[in-house]
Amino acid sequence: MLIEEISESNLRELTQLMLELWPECVYDEEYQNCRRIMTKSDETCYLIKSDKQYAAFIQLSLRHDYVEGTETSPVGYIEGIYVKPEFRKSGLAGQLVQQGEKWVREKGCRQYASDTEIDNQVSISFHKKQGFTEISRLVCFVKDL
Repeated sequence: MLIEEISESNLRELTQLMLELWPECVYDEEYQNCRRIMTKSDETCYLIKSDKQYAAFIQLSLRHDYVEGTETSPVGYIEGIYVKPEFRKSGLAGQLVQQGEKWVREKGCRQYASDTEIDNQVSISFHKKQGFTEISRLVCFVKDL
């Protein structure tokens, strides 16, 4: 297994993995978003390649605004993490979290944060296993006017 940072050579594959995680997204928009990430110093993505196939990715950012439960700024943030179903339970997500931790430390962060949907028990358990502490639960509302 090889961990690669986002680059021109893996942009298409990264975009496809993102669509598997976020199926409501549109390929062209995500592809352009990936191109934008490559130009930023406060965002990145890493992918894991297994033989000739990309199996997983993590999208990271530095958040300078308030992040729930944190005391420092910027905070390294996991914007998304995904492992193809056939590669799950093999430690790939943990490797990506560790790679992300290395990246955010290099950027001077003292805290690393993430979030998940309130009912996503698999993700909640995964985060706890990776050493994250649950800070709070949130229910969001909107009212159309």
